Amino acid sequence: MGAVIGGLWNRFFGEGIYTSISGKANGKALGIYTDYAGDEKADYTVMVACEAALEENAEKYDIRRIPAGPYARFVVRGDMHQAVADAWQQIWQMDLPRAFQCDFEEYQDDNMEGDAEIHIYISLKEIR
Repeated sequence: MGAVIGGLWNRFFGEGIYTSISGKANGKALGIYTDYAGDEKADYTVMVACEAALEENAEKYDIRRIPAGPYARFVVRGDMHQAVADAWQQIWQMDLPRAFQCDFEEYQDDNMEGDAEIHIYISLKEIR
């Protein structure tokens, strides 16, 4: 799965997709993990994205809305690739009441080495 995700990021930035998206809300990039979106063979859907105006992009790109609800937030700093991989290894070991609805990574900048800051959000079940 790491190769698939890496390929998505390479396409997103390397093929100019990120720069072609109009109406960006900010300079942050997102890695989004949602339900299987209709593909019975997949456990979840992975996409790379940015927050942008819906009306300017609806016909050109796949659109996802991150649902409201409770999320656990983890702030990760360091080498972008290694820090994220290490954080996910730790998250998978935690006993969180996960909803498995929509988890996402929010890359605060494009610093790939040493000093990157990434926020990882894990969707949680509603506690009543």
